[in-house]
Amino acid sequence: MNIERAVAEIENVEDFSDLSMAWRWAPTSRFVFSLALALEGDRACQMNTLDAFDEGLVRAVIEFSRRHRLGRGQDASPLSVAPGFAYASYGFDAVAAVPPAVHGYHIGRNEALNEVVTAVFPAYQCEFSGNELIEETVYRFKRMLRPTVISRPPVPYLRMRYENSKTGGGSVGPYRGFATHDVLIRELGLLEVPLEASWNSKTSAAKSGASNGMVPGS
Repeated sequence: MNIERAVAEIENVEDFSDLSMAWRWAPTSRFVFSLALALEGDRACQMNTLDAFDEGLVRAVIEFSRRHRLGRGQDASPLSVAPGFAYASYGFDAVAAVPPAVHGYHIGRNEALNEVVTAVFPAYQCEFSGNELIEETVYRFKRMLRPTVISRPPVPYLRMRYENSKTGGGSVGPYRGFATHDVLIRELGLLEVPLEASWNSKTSAAKSGASNGMVPGS
């Protein structure tokens, strides 16, 4: 498809300054969307920001994505992470990318454009295990990571199930669900005698251990 023509039809779109074949637009007062063609010209990467827009950061993410060819041959991979990113005082150390099946940025407006766009965002390596499944990636992208918030802290995660015999709280069902580390620490702190309580946790970061290296015992 002709990506440049499709972008030109977007309301209020304008060129992204000092970045070739790149554009940005603000669909609402809170959002700014930035899209750029890949070097080959047949795909594009897009970074969305909410409530705060840093032109330098967005430009750096897009340029990094282009250099690392994020979105090329990755349709079968629900999440790709390129380490080595750094910009100004931000703590991000990677750029992450997800395919159309995860982000759905143009669904309902231009499905053809959606299929050639890779969503990219600045990230932290500790947030990912490298073996995320598509369902897990969709959940984390849309409900945990807050990829549009450029001031966000790292969000490493656990998958856990537990029963707290002191508080009566616990997880629902037999499967391990997503949780952040603060949930684990809070529940441990609520145990009266952790070794004697019915702490039945099985935790992992996407099946390979906590993403910051912390793996509590069963």
